This record gives sequence, C-alpha cells and structure tokens, in this order.
Amino acid sequence: MTKVVFILGPTGVGKTKMSISLAKKFDGEIVSADSVQVFKGLNIGSAKITKNEMQGVKHYAIDILEPDEEFSVFDFVQYTKQKIEEISARGKLPIIVGGTGLYVKALTQGYDFGGTNPDKNLRKKLEKIAQEKGNDHLFELLKEKNPAMAEKTDKHNIVRLIRALEIALGGGEKSKNDVNFEFFLVALTRNREKLYEIINDRVDKMLKDGLIEEVEQLKKRGLSEKNQSMRAIGYKEVLAFLNGEYDRERMVELLKQHSRNFAKRQMTFLRGMNDVHYVDVENFEEAEKKLTKQIGDWLYE
Repeated sequence: MTKVVFILGPTGVGKTKMSISLAKKFDGEIVSADSVQVFKGLNIGSAKITKNEMQGVKHYAIDILEPDEEFSVFDFVQYTKQKIEEISARGKLPIIVGGTGLYVKALTQGYDFGGTNPDKNLRKKLEKIAQEKGNDHLFELLKEKNPAMAEKTDKHNIVRLIRALEIALGGGEKSKNDVNFEFFLVALTRNREKLYEIINDRVDKMLKDGLIEEVEQLKKRGLSEKNQSMRAIGYKEVLAFLNGEYDRERMVELLKQHSRNFAKRQMTFLRGMNDVHYVDVENFEEAEKKLTKQIGDWLYE
C-alpha cells in the first residue's frame, strides 16, 4: 500500500521549513493542503512558498486556479489522490503539508461529500439564475426542493446556496471518498505564547511586504467578498478596510486576532485526530532528528 507522510500544524509553526528538510532526506515531493495557496495572485496573505524556499523540491496544489474560481474539499481530494499516485509511481515519497483541517480529514478518514459530486453544467445554470434573479429566487427553489436543507443554508452565501441546490436537485453521481493508502501523521507544535508572537510578527511583515497592495490589485480585477479566495483570513480583513468598513488600525487588529483564532482552531482540530505524532519545534534540529528517525523506521519497517 502507498505510504504518505502528513506534516500538519497551526499557521506560523514552521511546516514549510520542516517539510522541505524531510522531503530532501526521503526523496519526497510535496502536495500543499492549503485552501488559499491554490489561487494565483494570493501570495503574501497566504504566506505562499517561494521558488527559492522550495530548494528544488517539487510542489503541487499551488497556483493551480485563478482567484475567481472555486475549489471544494471534493476537488482537493480528487486532485491530491491523483498526485499521490503519480508521485509514488515515480518512486518518490508523497508528503502532504498544510493546515486546512477538512482537507486532511477527508484524505485520512474518508469523507461523504453530501451525496453528490459537483455537476459543473448544473452549477453554471444556477450561477446564471443567481445573476439574473438573485439569491432569493434560488433560496425559494431550495425551500421547495428540500426545506430541511434550506433551514441550514445561508441564503447570502451564494457558494453554499448553489452547492445545496446541486445536492437537492440530484446533480452528479453519488460520492464517498475511501482511504486507500497508509499514512504517517506529524503535528508540529510550539509554546502557544511564542506561536502567537510569531503570528503577530508575520502579519506585520505581510503588511510591510505589500499585502494591502496585493488585495488592491485583486479588487481591481473585480474580485470581492463573493469569491471564495477573498473570504480567506488575510484577504477579507484587508478588503473590508479598502471598502471603508473600518480604519487601518482596526484592520491590523483583526488580522492578528483572526490569525491567532485560526491557529487555535487548527490545534483543537489536531487534538481530535488519532495516531498523530506530536513534535515540538522550539529546537528545530532536535525535532528534525526525531522526525527523521520516526519516519525512517515507519517507511522501512
């Protein structure tokens, strides 16, 4: 059975540095499990890895979509399973790196995708109806087809509204993801106060590096809070600032607060998973040495 290593952990903990080190040691290739880094043009706010930082290690699921496109858990699983097969077939070690919990859960525990695969033709029809007649019209249609689902669906969230209608209308085939590979889960940790300090500093660096200008460019291209990409932490706060919803000081405050809260949710998610190997990265060399032995023993047992 194909073996896959997962490098997980909260934002800012050091997943990129550790994954590159391990990929070089075990001849691995990396698939990003980050729901924002899939989008082109969202570089600074997603802390997207650079070519130099990759150090020659092949990476996938980065810059594969335009920022006005959508990318679901189903899309991620289909894409990543294919990449795992391709990487393994070349005799390389697939390494999944990221902090999007639902992506990781879907790959390691299986996932029921609400009953249907996305039907792209139906989705286009529903998007056209939304443009011509508005969300309320779609919501009424959902209430007619599936009242229970309508109660759980936010009619102002067009992505979820359309997805709910796809399911209610029976668009697509039945879908369930089954796990068909062996995996080794690594969760990087560090002192919470230190992590929060790193996150705050990283937000300051993103702003210095041009995050506001990056979002301005995306806005000029017609992107708004209606797009999945622009609802990500780091982008929605800056977009709201540019739209005049609050001042710069409040924007910075929210960026840091939301990033810290996200890290906390990621840590909570990891604690709910089984068979996770926790490694404190306060001392990177010790952590790297420990993981090298653990993964090596697992690969060659």
